[in-house]
Amino acid sequence: MTVNYNKKIILENGQEYYGFGFGYDEDKVCEIVFNTSMAGYQEILSDPSYTNQAVVMTYPLIGNYGMADDDYETETPTIGAMIVREYNDVPSNFRSTKTLAMVMKEFSIPGVYGVDTRKLTRAIRDFGSSKALITKASTPLDVGLEILRVSVLPTDAVEQVSCQCMWRYNVKNPKFHVVAIDCGIKMNIIRELNKFGCQVTRAPWNTSVEVIERIAPDGIFLSNGPGNPEDVQELIENIRKLLGKYPIFGICLGHQLLALAYGGQTYKLKFGHRGGNHPVRNLLNNKIEITSQNHSYAVEPESIKATPLEITHLNILDDTVEGMRCVKDKVFSVQYHPESAPGPQDGKYLFKQFVDLMEEAKEHA
Repeated sequence: MTVNYNKKIILENGQEYYGFGFGYDEDKVCEIVFNTSMAGYQEILSDPSYTNQAVVMTYPLIGNYGMADDDYETETPTIGAMIVREYNDVPSNFRSTKTLAMVMKEFSIPGVYGVDTRKLTRAIRDFGSSKALITKASTPLDVGLEILRVSVLPTDAVEQVSCQCMWRYNVKNPKFHVVAIDCGIKMNIIRELNKFGCQVTRAPWNTSVEVIERIAPDGIFLSNGPGNPEDVQELIENIRKLLGKYPIFGICLGHQLLALAYGGQTYKLKFGHRGGNHPVRNLLNNKIEITSQNHSYAVEPESIKATPLEITHLNILDDTVEGMRCVKDKVFSVQYHPESAPGPQDGKYLFKQFVDLMEEAKEHA
């Protein structure tokens, strides 16, 4: 039986994967990656770290619980595209206000369903992340490959997703004031800081050290975000000037930026870590934490040896660096997402650790 597909995905290696379009209808070039989470597609769709990336969902059924107004991680999703095996356009969830396709159309996000996502995921694992073209099924392969050859993915992703002015997130009777450097921060991180009594000032990625010092925060938070950490040299220099002045907590991209600020190095993984069940060993207590991850880059472990940083967490699957600290400077970071959304909550203790460092800094001020 002939299937009349109307969309296809072309990889740089010439492979083609056919399916049906949903969401916004347009041709688009993105970096193609995969995510192994079984739930949380709304949080994935709205996570700024996926800017300009086409995400292949390995879990086969997507869309079945719709989209809830309170579950977005950013107001304006910037994900490149979403590729799924089976799409359900009739969600069953009393909290749902829209379908996934409605939201994707609203924010100009193309999607393809009916794709052999297992085969596509294996291809990404074998050949690594690459550029991919989402286009009409009728597009000739040689035309698609030429489009991929001449297309250049943007390098200003952090600037694209960071806030343009400062925002304040207040709590009753705040115990601490945290400046969160916004490289594409997820809203659940701010919610977690608020839960621990932190008033949060969300600041643009390129906020100067002088402005931060005038705010006089109790601590600095370095957020997650998209892209290559080496693309934001201005921020790396600012972080270097802040080291030792305030307690600092970094997550994901913030973790990588801290390594670079201390003189370490980062590198790009073959296909990244994206999913809700990555096991990590905490070297400080030898416990195993199940973590939510979403990153293309990692810290080079050998480069840390020449810095004041100490490795605190390692990925059990591939020994990549998952956490660091500098006790003297009251600085620590993790590569994974302790705030979950979606994912396990094994790392929630890190927010308490940050609060304890700020309390200690206050006592010795």
